[in-house]
Amino acid sequence: MTADLSAAERFAAAKVRNRSRNLELFRSDLRFDLDPFQFAACDALDQGRSVLVAAPTGAGKTIVAEFAIWLAMRQPTAKVFYTTPMKALSNQKYAELVEVYGESEVGLLTGDTNVNPRARVVVMTTEVLRNMIYADSDLLDDLAWVVLDEVHYLADRFRGAVWEEVILHLPTEVRLVSLSATVSNAEEFGDWLQTVRGDTDVIVSEDRPVPLEQHVLVGSKMVDLFDSSGAAATNRVNPELLRMVGGASRSERHGGGHRGGRGRGGYHDRRGPRTEKLHRERIAHMLDERMLLPAIFFVFSRAGCDQGVRNVLRSGLSLTTVPERNEIRETAEYHCRTLPDEDLAVLGYWEFLEGLERGVAAHHAGMLPAFKEVVENLFQRKLLKVVFATETLALGVNMPARTVVLEKLEKFNGEARVPITPGEYTQLTGRAGRRGIDVEGHSVIQWTDGLDPQAVASLASRRTYPLNSSFKPTYNMAVNLIDQFGRQRTREVLETSFAQFQADRSVVDLARKVRSQQESLEGYREAMQCHLGDFTEYAALRRELSDLERTNVPGGREASHGARQERQAAITAVRRQMQRHPCHACPDREAHARWAERWWKLKRVNDKLLQQIRSRTGAVATTFDRVTDVLLQLGYLVDAGNGEATVAAGGRRLQRIYGDRDLLVAECLEAGVWKDLTPAQLAAMAATIIYQPRRDDAPGTEHALPRGAFRPALDETLTIWSRLDDIERDARLAGSLPPTPAMAVGMFRWASGSALDDVLRTLDLPAGDFVRWSKQVIDLLDQIRNAGDDDLAQTARRATDAVRRGIVAYAAV
Repeated sequence: MTADLSAAERFAAAKVRNRSRNLELFRSDLRFDLDPFQFAACDALDQGRSVLVAAPTGAGKTIVAEFAIWLAMRQPTAKVFYTTPMKALSNQKYAELVEVYGESEVGLLTGDTNVNPRARVVVMTTEVLRNMIYADSDLLDDLAWVVLDEVHYLADRFRGAVWEEVILHLPTEVRLVSLSATVSNAEEFGDWLQTVRGDTDVIVSEDRPVPLEQHVLVGSKMVDLFDSSGAAATNRVNPELLRMVGGASRSERHGGGHRGGRGRGGYHDRRGPRTEKLHRERIAHMLDERMLLPAIFFVFSRAGCDQGVRNVLRSGLSLTTVPERNEIRETAEYHCRTLPDEDLAVLGYWEFLEGLERGVAAHHAGMLPAFKEVVENLFQRKLLKVVFATETLALGVNMPARTVVLEKLEKFNGEARVPITPGEYTQLTGRAGRRGIDVEGHSVIQWTDGLDPQAVASLASRRTYPLNSSFKPTYNMAVNLIDQFGRQRTREVLETSFAQFQADRSVVDLARKVRSQQESLEGYREAMQCHLGDFTEYAALRRELSDLERTNVPGGREASHGARQERQAAITAVRRQMQRHPCHACPDREAHARWAERWWKLKRVNDKLLQQIRSRTGAVATTFDRVTDVLLQLGYLVDAGNGEATVAAGGRRLQRIYGDRDLLVAECLEAGVWKDLTPAQLAAMAATIIYQPRRDDAPGTEHALPRGAFRPALDETLTIWSRLDDIERDARLAGSLPPTPAMAVGMFRWASGSALDDVLRTLDLPAGDFVRWSKQVIDLLDQIRNAGDDDLAQTARRATDAVRRGIVAYAAV
């Protein structure tokens, strides 16, 4: 092969090998060769550059992160932080890295888990790293690389700002490995990274490592979504599918137009033949017969996931062998060994175990973390054959399947049923096809009456979605940054956020339109030039006359006789002015007037574009100014003159409080409204602060609220919230919903030692949700302990101990 190369080509190849000695060493230890995008990304890292890697789920992006870790470990003291958006992902990555580097070299920080934080490689959630940066932690010493896994979470409207904060405020010498799902504006995001972090290569791969075959299940018959004939266009709908569902009935007979449909998600107003949907257990049986298991059924509700398991159990279907069932039971017993025996029946353990032994399980946020851990472990080991999961699994742990089944192409977003987006479809089907195991992955859309085949095909053929910033300054962010950089420098830093970068990009497009239209305006102005005088002035008089005549319609009831006479007098005066104007005598007057009218209309449009530009420029800094004004008004910052501010004592407290209600917590601590609460009451108050009901019909237990100091403390807390809400709205900031005590009774009982069964009945919450909220209560109690006075800190510590028991004390989250 080398002999076929020219001398120049051999020299170039040798130069690349010499430049990438580390990469060649790394490749030599791999059991497989690198894909082109993996090689390009690793080569960039080997040259000391940061990278953004955007590739489909399962494409092998993490090998790039592993190379960064490998590079760091070859240096004497260099450290790597590996960040993930979820604790479950952090736990999984920690376990993987321990197998490679050993427990002494790997740490884990997830807020409630603290393992070996001074290790060379530390896995953590992104929030933990953000908090470290603001605290100027010494753990940042010798940090060489930061891996931002699932960096497209930057678009998450609740947590996305954290990723931007990390990217903006990490020390400049730290290099980033940003790993993203395929997004349509990766280059734009990469341009921003280049702007704020320096040398950054953008590597994009559109290729799935395992091809995806897409099918539609119509009744009991599974057909291809796309035409597979050699002469067919790439994304042409399968004619057989159109015949089966009557898909050609309207759109093809009438030229393909959609009327009244919701085409993006595949719904339309057609009336094709009704089809009987196959039950879940029969679909599972069909997939088993076709060797298409394991499969993930994406169901857009927790109740639907649990019902799917019950359907299979009632049908008697079993998908496992005897040895597999024995292994499943041993695994489940091992992972659940720490759960109290009295809680197992409450948690539905025995039904859960029966499903596992049959090869079927649910996976959703309402499940106990221990149960989810069992499901993930068994699925990865190919012992589970069917999992009914919510869409959160598509963004979560590594659980690839041979087949993905979509029961519906719409979901409830908290307010209404909406079609899933192309990006969501890409994420969901990204789980289909296991690299190194499957030759191809399969997606199956279950047909329902009202679907439009053309729209479904459009949804399935659009592979990418845009990454849009959700960044906005918060109170905690403001005091931390002002303390580090000062007010003016912070303002400049925030103007470099991706949110402002995108706004500026849109401003660039608007400005381009303005420039183009200004050229047209100049052309119109030239065309209406009159040798007798200023035709712009004359055209303004004509327009004023036209406006006055429109508002002086005879017989109108909107004004008195006197008012109409006044307007008539004004019309007469303007008409005289116009008649005296030199341009009135021009023989080409009407031709000039037509150009003048075009000029006025285009100028109106142009003025609107200029207003849009003014509103978008500096949008992030404007929000920061409003946040700062609130903090100055409340005394958390002190005006230092010359546009600067310093952090006051209350601001020091606010620096240690994170979350959506940071200012409310700080104000309550400042006012001392929680100082008389018992540990159990403080836990209940923390639950009131953090809890956000999933539905409008949240448990209504206010009548049973803890007695004693809790109720007056709650009243004072709500009064402070109301005052803050008024201040924020006056400052033109978005207000917030009032805290709800819907979880307070259950949390009070749990912290007072009540049984799990009693607490879950009181709250009407799944065990997994209760654990998740309890962990957030513990997190807030820790913040109160760090920010409050000594007595309240003691109460918070005891409250934390009271909450962290039983199923809440289980380590894996």
